[in-house]
Amino acid sequence: MNAPSSTSLEERIIALIAAQGPISVAQYMTLALHDAKGGYYATRQPFGAAGDFMTAPEISQMFGEMLGLWCVQVWHDQGQPRHKRLVELGPGRGTMMADALRAAKVAPEFLLGLDVVLVESSPALQKAQAEKLKDSGAAIRWAPHFDDSMADRPLFLLANEFFDAMPVRQYVKTERGWCERMVVTKNGALDFALAPTPTPHAAIAASRAGAPDGGIYESAPASTALAEAIARIVAEKGGGALLLDYGYGENPGDYGETLQAVGGHRFADVLADPGENDLSAHVDFAAIAGAARHGGAAVYGPRAQGEFLADLGITGRAEQLMKTNPAAAQNLFSAVERLIGPDQMGNLFKAMALLPPSAAKPPGF
Repeated sequence: MNAPSSTSLEERIIALIAAQGPISVAQYMTLALHDAKGGYYATRQPFGAAGDFMTAPEISQMFGEMLGLWCVQVWHDQGQPRHKRLVELGPGRGTMMADALRAAKVAPEFLLGLDVVLVESSPALQKAQAEKLKDSGAAIRWAPHFDDSMADRPLFLLANEFFDAMPVRQYVKTERGWCERMVVTKNGALDFALAPTPTPHAAIAASRAGAPDGGIYESAPASTALAEAIARIVAEKGGGALLLDYGYGENPGDYGETLQAVGGHRFADVLADPGENDLSAHVDFAAIAGAARHGGAAVYGPRAQGEFLADLGITGRAEQLMKTNPAAAQNLFSAVERLIGPDQMGNLFKAMALLPPSAAKPPGF
């Protein structure tokens, strides 16, 4: 499927700004990523070596297998409820779900009557997921958004590199207060500018009082709202949510910008060629945790992904696979190192779990 030209989306964003005035960084991200005609995720398959970036499930089958076994253990610890739902947010090409379902076959009762939902709005990616999962043996359906229709039974939810793509708003500390960064047009091109009036959000001013002039605060209200909604279902109905992403740990990040664009495995200009590059920002796990607790869930982590996967037994699984296929030993070793190595994905990526307050501590935490 050929992507529409970036010019058409850029021209429409410029026309939108001309009609209604400056737009927020969050609105720009939403258009650049999800516009039905020219948005990045709506028009392409960006995952894998041939795409723009590699996610953990594409690096090795072991990643998805560990997550599938995590769900089985959490389900077992909560008394093995019969009616349950397995949801993945942003399932990419379906690789992680395929690996998770295959690993979960160690507990056939978990798969019995399991409602599997892939939250995906891109028709192109839905097609790739259907092809990947056609032999999984599971009854799979799609939903464009996560909503209250998933609140009727225990929820087991996986989200890998999903929250980093949620839209962020940016605020810059100035002499007159925290001013929101907006997207405007300048000389016929997209550019950044600050709102003339400081934001009235007292919470930002109080929590960031020590920020220097020019410091940047990133806020993701859509992320915290989603985390609270997931937490409320888990707290009331049971199950567990596992979130893996790159971002800040227990404390909010420094006063710097983390919004970035990536295309063809290289960094790009955030405002250049909207729809052609992936946009993402570091996840504020402290904010996610606060929202989840407000929703009633117990929060575990964030913990470094490397430590989390090591505790789940990924190295033992690699040794198993090496014995079965000695020729693949070097590739397996390299994959494990990439996933858990502290100088690779091991420390930058974090794992966080949301569980009912009465549930046992989940594996890996």
